[in-house]
Amino acid sequence: MAKTKVLIVEDEEAIATLLDYNLTREEFDVRIAVDGEDALMKLQEFHPDIAIIDWMLPKISGIEVCRRVRQNPDTKNLPIIMLTARSEEADRIRGLETGADDYMTKPFSTAELIARVKAVLRRIRPALVEDVVAYGDLRIDRTAHRVWRGDKEIHLGPTEFRLIDHLIQHPGRVFSREQLLNAVWGSDVFVEVRTVDVHVGRLRKALVKFGHEDPIRTVRAAGYSLDLS
Repeated sequence: MAKTKVLIVEDEEAIATLLDYNLTREEFDVRIAVDGEDALMKLQEFHPDIAIIDWMLPKISGIEVCRRVRQNPDTKNLPIIMLTARSEEADRIRGLETGADDYMTKPFSTAELIARVKAVLRRIRPALVEDVVAYGDLRIDRTAHRVWRGDKEIHLGPTEFRLIDHLIQHPGRVFSREQLLNAVWGSDVFVEVRTVDVHVGRLRKALVKFGHEDPIRTVRAAGYSLDLS
């Protein structure tokens, strides 16, 4: 099976090298573009399956590259993750409205970025990604409904499995109880909001059973996130 192709568009050599090394280690076929013009050329030559594009680029900005990708019939469906030092909400919204499928601010965890690459591919181009999801020492086989931490298998009930399955596809992202209810139980099922707390508690207990650290972060007045950073 051919490797999934990733185009990294990043002018900071240290970041580009780090991403190249880690994505290659994950069995991706990686190319690097150092500016916006180089990116547009490599998009036509390399035909990547996903692009990781820095916002601030020489010659043509990352946001303009993203806009041109979406306007071109040959690349309009290409999954894009934007990388940027801009953390303001208005900037994130602008990036997403321009056509990015996900957005990460610098500095970022390489493990989280790789997890997000796989999550975006799984959502948009599922045939390119095996149905095994890994984040830190946590690994899930979504087809077999099995979960491991390191070399220890964790046995979960069906609701706890759906909960960790949703969280691991969006590592580091905070979800409110209402969002988790809709994602795990469905919007057409009436369940008390506090039910989420009960199942998060059960999930936590299972995940720390063998002495591992708790991977679920409680964000006061906001919700929960899967965070191993």
